[in-house]
Amino acid sequence: MLEETYAVIMAGGGGTRLWPASRQARPKQSLQLVGERTLFQLAIDRLLPALPAERILVVTVAEQVQALRRQAPQLGNECFLLEPAPRGTASVIGLAAARLAKADPDAIMACLTADHYIGNQQQFLEILAAAEELAREGALVTLGISPAYPATGYGYIHIGPPLRQVRGFQASRVLSFTEKPTPQVAADYLRSGDYAWNSGMFVWRADRILEEMRRVMPELHAALVQIQAALGTAGEAAVLDTVWHGLQTQTIDYGVMEKAGGVVVVRADELSWFDIGSWDRLFEVVEPDASGNLLQAGQVIALDTSGTLLYQSSDQARPRLVATLGVEDLVVIDTEDVLMICRKNQAERVRELVQALAARGLDTYL
Repeated sequence: MLEETYAVIMAGGGGTRLWPASRQARPKQSLQLVGERTLFQLAIDRLLPALPAERILVVTVAEQVQALRRQAPQLGNECFLLEPAPRGTASVIGLAAARLAKADPDAIMACLTADHYIGNQQQFLEILAAAEELAREGALVTLGISPAYPATGYGYIHIGPPLRQVRGFQASRVLSFTEKPTPQVAADYLRSGDYAWNSGMFVWRADRILEEMRRVMPELHAALVQIQAALGTAGEAAVLDTVWHGLQTQTIDYGVMEKAGGVVVVRADELSWFDIGSWDRLFEVVEPDASGNLLQAGQVIALDTSGTLLYQSSDQARPRLVATLGVEDLVVIDTEDVLMICRKNQAERVRELVQALAARGLDTYL
């Protein structure tokens, strides 16, 4: 990658649909869901062949930073940027852009996630190089995945006219963004062939995204100007804390991308990309056994059981035996203090349990 390219890893989310393994102090990017590396560690691993550690910037919250530092000791303290409170991806990306643009006026930033799985790491780096070339020319680049089924948990990109091939990848104009459609609309999108899943990964110049924020999110931009002026000074923490809490929570998609000009999508279909946003999606990433089960637990007896996920957290002082008999298509999550069971086709609704716990004041389990 170019010397002015930086990776910005957004790592402050909670992953409520992966409760009870995912908690406020131990979000899903800190979990070992695929193999022996956490999702956050995998996100770092796939960048290091192309970027030195000092050009990787992790944006997270104070409650999570110590755990993430322990998982990535190759990253120095200067590689972590703390947001005082969650304010959505628009603010996170704006904060990172302000810091990078001040340090390097030519900075190109690849905005990446800490909680996705990418199987084809070599192509990931090749796609980033293609997106980097477009970003250097001033484009706001998003990576799109051709939908494999009518998913309702992803955002969609309406793909417009093709522009050109870049390093062997097709770049096209973006017509619009749609957030999490109904099943019927998602099915229509799949049939049309004109839509891609929004991967949540973007590449652009830091100064370019800041200018777009000035145009479409002026209040956020004004706050970022104040923050940028204070960066590196004795008053940095105080200014950031004061300004940040006055920001409105907004995603980069709603706040900027839906209104921005010069947005380009690069097809990234061969990445083996998965957003493990709910427990049932692990079946897309991990090969089940002959009965269609995923048995990620210490001691398991699964008799006459099929299509079922058994997951046991690794933090139990005395792991218990998990036993099933005559069941199918279940999700069973066993942690130190919670046992959660649901039908596999209801896994998207796990966040409703989190909301119910919060409403009842049972914060100990969050």
